[in-house]
Amino acid sequence: MQEPELARFDVVIVGGGLVGCSLAIALSGSGWSIGLIEQHSPELAPPGFDDRNLALSRASLLALQRLQVLPLLDTPPESINTIHVSRAGEPGNVHLSAAEHPVDRFGGVVVARELGHALRRRVQQCTDVAVWSPAKVCSASAGMENVRLQVQRPQGAFTVEARLLLAADGSDSPLRQAMGIDETVHDYAQHLFVSVLQASRAHQQCAWERFTEHGPVALLPMAHDRFGSVMAVASTDAEAVTALSDDAYLALFQQRFGWRAGRFTRVGKRSAYAMRLRVAKQLVAPRFALLGNAAQTLHPIGAQGFNLGLRDALWMAQLLGEQHARQAQADPGDAGMLQRYAAARVEDRQRTLDFSDGMARLFVRQAWPVRVLRAAGMMLLEASPLAKRRLAEQAMGLAGRLPRILQERAQ
Repeated sequence: MQEPELARFDVVIVGGGLVGCSLAIALSGSGWSIGLIEQHSPELAPPGFDDRNLALSRASLLALQRLQVLPLLDTPPESINTIHVSRAGEPGNVHLSAAEHPVDRFGGVVVARELGHALRRRVQQCTDVAVWSPAKVCSASAGMENVRLQVQRPQGAFTVEARLLLAADGSDSPLRQAMGIDETVHDYAQHLFVSVLQASRAHQQCAWERFTEHGPVALLPMAHDRFGSVMAVASTDAEAVTALSDDAYLALFQQRFGWRAGRFTRVGKRSAYAMRLRVAKQLVAPRFALLGNAAQTLHPIGAQGFNLGLRDALWMAQLLGEQHARQAQADPGDAGMLQRYAAARVEDRQRTLDFSDGMARLFVRQAWPVRVLRAAGMMLLEASPLAKRRLAEQAMGLAGRLPRILQERAQ
């Protein structure tokens, strides 16, 4: 029986989705040999390359521009210049304007599928990144000097040895499980419906987040004055909402959101996702680290998920670059380097988790003391320039300690 072929790399990334591709691009040129393994073929895009609309923070736009990804998008990001947050049936709202901070925009909206294709095109330009697609990791085991992967591809099996294994393989992350890292899971008992809507009014580059007793609804501005829409429903109602006609779905969305954006007149293809908070209890193990949804899967409130995962990738790329520059025979899987990555992600990760999970839980509670305090809090926030500035920094991905690529804040 013929022995499987053996490939050796300094760094191997498993998962060629949005975060995995971003990481490969950010690592390119660092001096390490890099492999990228993606189980889906280029013709069959990974699950993350879907029709969801992603709100990219200002920091993410800056990073993707500097990684030379934005020019490869088929459609330029639609700017978010205004953010409006409210709670149905309660006084008080929060209105953020980019001009008040002052920046040209808080962020921009792209279709996940289009961003994914742009990232893949950019990876193809990185001559120091070897890509296997389709290829599936069947097993992984960590030793003192490397991690050994058994990989299956259509042409047959082969073996990969990596001095550092980086898992960006999604929420279910087989590698996280293989490496024995536990996770905390909270089921929000909600399904999230996403679609493109047309309304009777121009969106004026405003993003809307409206909380209701049933869960949040949100609108993101898109090209051609369309909206990317999000509506949370109780999981027990998901089947019935799926079965609604387009007209009935529009009526339900209109009832939940209200009329501030005008009358909703058309809805595109609808998709639904179960909402769970999943947080890995640790980010690193010997010669192994987690990034993106493999490390944490958030509630979409505040559109923090991909933005947080991209910052995982940017920090990992920076620390690996510094590790290579430190000495000629540097080890990318050095325990000290991995601990520096884990430490660099503590503050940003916890702040973002607290923000998204806290809002998801706070705004569905119906007890009258909570309603009174919530409304008062919204009014106080709207009246406080300092609090609004901090909220805007969180929305822009510019809060706290930043990786070097984001430290020159474009105004």
